[in-house]
Amino acid sequence: MTDDVNTQVGDRLAGRVLDGRYRVGSRVAKGGMATVYEALDMRLDRIIALKVMHLGLGDDAEFGRRFVAEARAAAKLSHPNVVAVFDQGDDNGTLFLAMEYVPGRTLRDVIRQQSPLPPARALDLLAPVLSALSAAHDAGIVHRDIKPENVLISNEGVIKVADFGLARAVTTTGNTATQGLLMGTVSYLAPELVTDGSADARSDVYSAGILLYELLTGSKPHTGDSPIQVAYAHVHADVPPPSQLVNGIPPYVDALVQRATARDRDLRPADARVFSRQVHRVRSAIEEGLPDDPELTGDLTIPLQQMRQSTEYDDGYTRGNGYVEQQPRNDTIVVPYEPPSSVLRPASATRTATARQGPPPGRPAPQQQGGRGRGLIALLAILALAIGVGSAAWFYGVHRYTSTPLLVNMSTAEASTTAAQSGLTTTLANQDFSETVPLGAVIKTDPEPGARIRKEGEIALTVSKGPERYRVPQLAGLDEDAAKRALESIKLVVGEIRQSYSETVPAGRVIVFSPKFDTVMKPGDVVNLAISKGRKPIAVPDLTGKSFREASRTLKKAGFTVGRTDQFDEKVPEGRVISQTPNNGTLFAKDKVQLVVSKGPALRDVPNVRSKKLAEAEKILTDAGFKVKVEKAPFNLGLNLVAGQNPAAGTKAKPGTTITVTVL
Repeated sequence: MTDDVNTQVGDRLAGRVLDGRYRVGSRVAKGGMATVYEALDMRLDRIIALKVMHLGLGDDAEFGRRFVAEARAAAKLSHPNVVAVFDQGDDNGTLFLAMEYVPGRTLRDVIRQQSPLPPARALDLLAPVLSALSAAHDAGIVHRDIKPENVLISNEGVIKVADFGLARAVTTTGNTATQGLLMGTVSYLAPELVTDGSADARSDVYSAGILLYELLTGSKPHTGDSPIQVAYAHVHADVPPPSQLVNGIPPYVDALVQRATARDRDLRPADARVFSRQVHRVRSAIEEGLPDDPELTGDLTIPLQQMRQSTEYDDGYTRGNGYVEQQPRNDTIVVPYEPPSSVLRPASATRTATARQGPPPGRPAPQQQGGRGRGLIALLAILALAIGVGSAAWFYGVHRYTSTPLLVNMSTAEASTTAAQSGLTTTLANQDFSETVPLGAVIKTDPEPGARIRKEGEIALTVSKGPERYRVPQLAGLDEDAAKRALESIKLVVGEIRQSYSETVPAGRVIVFSPKFDTVMKPGDVVNLAISKGRKPIAVPDLTGKSFREASRTLKKAGFTVGRTDQFDEKVPEGRVISQTPNNGTLFAKDKVQLVVSKGPALRDVPNVRSKKLAEAEKILTDAGFKVKVEKAPFNLGLNLVAGQNPAAGTKAKPGTTITVTVL
């Protein structure tokens, strides 16, 4: 939805507070149906991205209902590669989403600046997008609007997918914003969205395939003078292999793109997780420096048999590429047999007619030896019938058939050569894992070895993909259920689940796992998980009355930070803790404990006792909280009058300070 980026002075929303919580800041981006602002969540004191729907959308009650429902569904997605949705709201008809703020750029910027990208780099950019889509598909959520503008790349290089559910909220209403959505995203629409508006996980796979094509080539596969022409191309034209535009792209990368963008959704990967596994296999082949991998290419290429079935018409003909090819519906051939004319009319029928009519006038009755002639004719007819049936059986049976040769454990090339020696051809019908048959060798054939097959017939091969192995996916940061689903999808088993505190990983999410990421494992192998219990609570000790030095050392050792304020106190000695907040319960590491430390009693004014009688001066000073020391003047006259004092009158001193008075 972020089709252009600018900041507009005087925006109607700039400075407004939506829902009493979100202070709208500068505009970040504007798209076909929404504008994105940087905003401050005043309640949590954090910067967020605020996506505000354009004026008018909030007036459509059905859209509002859909918007809320889809926003709630999207908010349930918790994945490192998904832009988090924090909140949704309606401020007097202004619909908005509060989302994670991702400073950085979009994938569109990368395509503009760097495409065409090397296949390895393109797949690395696509992998986290598919990871986000896998989490969505597992949760039953279809994005419906995958395009470069909805893929964000943070300044730290983290890739996140935005706008889950928004396309559905728009397209399921009659709002005219649908037209704008079609205009903005038609280059990535799956054919089924164009023809009947239906979408499932395979529709997102198609869009991701188009995205991969654009990363590899720097251009879109279908163009036109209008969105309708582009949409028509999605329905009626296959996506060409990227290697037609960019030299050096391996055949298995071409096959990956074309499999994901098959116009028939049944021929695409079932969801993003399946597509992601295919991407991983292709990425591994690139790492190995393979210019071609026939087995991988064959595995990804849409089988010709399926393509024929998808275009077969009810009249038994397959149409395509400007020709019509007859396709027999079965292999049964009905051979009519017409017996000799002498057999068509049984001799008994002739005899019966003759017996009823009698011999013709003037002709003697037939002799008995005529029955022997008829028997001979019948015998010849039976022999002719047997020869005819035998000849037909030989021609349509033994003559037309041969035995299927043993091709198991041969490479596909060896199997093809061996079959050709018997006048047969082979076709790759399927691939399967095998612990015993090497990669690329034949596991089984259809028909089986020794079975009857028509001469010049075709043997369907099931070829080994080698031992079934999977790489441990990246599980760190996933919640426990998502981690289990990720392992189950590749036939790995969750083993020991250990609960552990973590200061950085939220509760319920995977901290670490073993074996480590990308380890190759067999189906049924065990992966152990350590799940976060959240931050570890730490008991707060009560250090009231302790010296500040001792209290501070104890709190810091426990993991807390320490705050300090000082105040006078008549009872608590200077330097000791008067109180602390909190003084019990639990906190987490790096939380602050505030200490109030005594400065001792407050300073007091020293009374003026000059010229007072000594007894009166002593009483005044002791009543004020001071101690008194008496010294006689060098020339004491015995008058007992205070001639001086130290500290002097009017100064401040701590209670208990000794005041020295000099008397005459």
